Amino acid sequence: MLKTFINAWKIADLRKKMLYTIMIIFLFRLGCAIPVPFINIANEGLVSADSNTFLNYLSMMTGDAFNYGRLFALGITPYINASIILQLLAVAIPALEKLSHDEEGRKKMATITRYVTVGLALLQSVAYYVYIWSQGMLITNKDGSAYTGFPVVFMGVVVVSVLTAGSALVMWLGEQINDKGIGNGISLILFAGIVSRLPTTVYSLVMPIWYQGGWYYLISTLAIISLLAMIAYIVWMDAAERRIPVQYAKRVVGRKMYGGQNSNIPIKVNMSGVLPVIFASSILSLPPTIKMFVQNKIEEGKFWDKFFGLFDSTHWVYGIIYFLLIIFFAYFYASIQYNPVEMANNLSKNSGMIPGIRSGKPTADYIAKIISKIVLLGALMLSVVALYPVLFTQITTAVGKPINVAIGGTSIIILVGVALETVQQIESQMMMRHYKGFLD
Repeated sequence: MLKTFINAWKIADLRKKMLYTIMIIFLFRLGCAIPVPFINIANEGLVSADSNTFLNYLSMMTGDAFNYGRLFALGITPYINASIILQLLAVAIPALEKLSHDEEGRKKMATITRYVTVGLALLQSVAYYVYIWSQGMLITNKDGSAYTGFPVVFMGVVVVSVLTAGSALVMWLGEQINDKGIGNGISLILFAGIVSRLPTTVYSLVMPIWYQGGWYYLISTLAIISLLAMIAYIVWMDAAERRIPVQYAKRVVGRKMYGGQNSNIPIKVNMSGVLPVIFASSILSLPPTIKMFVQNKIEEGKFWDKFFGLFDSTHWVYGIIYFLLIIFFAYFYASIQYNPVEMANNLSKNSGMIPGIRSGKPTADYIAKIISKIVLLGALMLSVVALYPVLFTQITTAVGKPINVAIGGTSIIILVGVALETVQQIESQMMMRHYKGFLD
């Protein structure tokens, strides 16, 4: 990977793109440090780093900008949510599905996505302001009393406008990377936000050794080794695929003969990427988040206290529900991505067939069976990565040496996936520039 970046740096055109990408990432991190007017959040932030709430999830995605009320507090999350919503709607609404089939339609879809992003950012900004206002995290009078009446409304308009504009600006920065930089802009912005929290991870692993020593030497060493092994495992999982063999019949068109070659349909084992983990963790983070708002009304030891306790990351019920949700969303997203009937029809139109399988419905059933098995395998492999931080925290807590791994399975998958994707794009750009045509 390092050799790829060094070789790309020697090419002037790629060097400009890499510098432009670095500049955009720097601007993103700069925006994550600019405070929003009228917000006065203490050094502890909105939520602690080891809590299991949706707020902590958003803080992870924004590199702690959400946690401290910065300009890019909403990050790229509204754009991701808007993209996912339109993908799901395209399955149910034929008009949206037709738009994705041609270049002009895709441009219209991109425009619709931007409008939906701004709408979602506006809603999230209002919710953000209401929460910090209820927690007393706005500026106060000189005597320490909270503002009331028109000043609260005015501060709300300013905070909501700034946060919405910040989210739109992050979306624009990501699109600029796509147009003039290297790699996927949205992925790289997520990558930059998560990488900024790596010092927190190092701190959580080193501090127990510094202050307590003893068994923490062994536990922290095992944590580092297991993280490195997990990265290697994700690289292997990302490259794994199942290839369905396909044979094309020979056919004569005019004086030329077409077909007659053997090919395959590659199906990735981890076809849905990190989305099942994101969806599952988002849903499981909602109950603890609700608990934050009604904390004062819950009596210790009563039903609701026990109910919300089931969704704590250290509880075994949480791990089981997390596992089942990952499998469910893996199948759900695969059903959107792959249509076995359409794949079988395309093979039939191009005079292709799977050896030993008849064309038509038998081919569609065979492809659906293969996809079902691969989705289950990929979901199980994905669950190992997602549940690793949860299991590690539970095991260390059980032996009386608790260490919370600040970087979760979702973060690891995003970091490794974005790194691999960026390297592949750089290699393809280098190959284009070194390709020798027939005139050479």
